[in-house]
Amino acid sequence: MSTGSVKDLEIILPSVAERLKPLRKSRGLTQMEMGRLLNCTDRHYQKIEYGQVNLPATALIFLADFFHVTTDDLLSRD
Repeated sequence: MSTGSVKDLEIILPSVAERLKPLRKSRGLTQMEMGRLLNCTDRHYQKIEYGQVNLPATALIFLADFFHVTTDDLLSRD
């Protein structure tokens, strides 16, 4: 097991964020609709998609299931 640093964790949010927009658009959904799915405002979802706020693990799992991808796919840093 590798020991990551806090700096390593900072990469995760932009990584997830850059994957969410194409997934959302592939389903023809708006940020407002995604906010409703996640039980948050469209503004909060927008911040998630821009990598400005943390995404709870439960939301990450929900999104992976919803888009039929794995959480690893969402978290991948290429």
